[in-house]
Amino acid sequence: IFVYIIECSDKSFYTGITWNLQKRIFEHNNGLSMSTKSKIPVKLVYWEKFPDRITAAKREKEIKGWSRLKKVNLIKKFTLSQQS
Repeated sequence: IFVYIIECSDKSFYTGITWNLQKRIFEHNNGLSMSTKSKIPVKLVYWEKFPDRITAAKREKEIKGWSRLKKVNLIKKFTLSQQS
């Protein structure tokens, strides 16, 4: 299970969970997600993998409660780690 953050065309962030990251991003970018339908295109900016839905849901809830600045910092660290 993945927890992910996408950046929408209006620069807002959307945090979610999914079994299939590639499929879910496709859905977001093709108007198949009501929550981001008016904000496409979206860009995947962060993801984490978890062993089960319960753990992933807890992390999703935690991130959703964060300020924008805290999310930006998480994304920056993630981006740097992906470049290594």
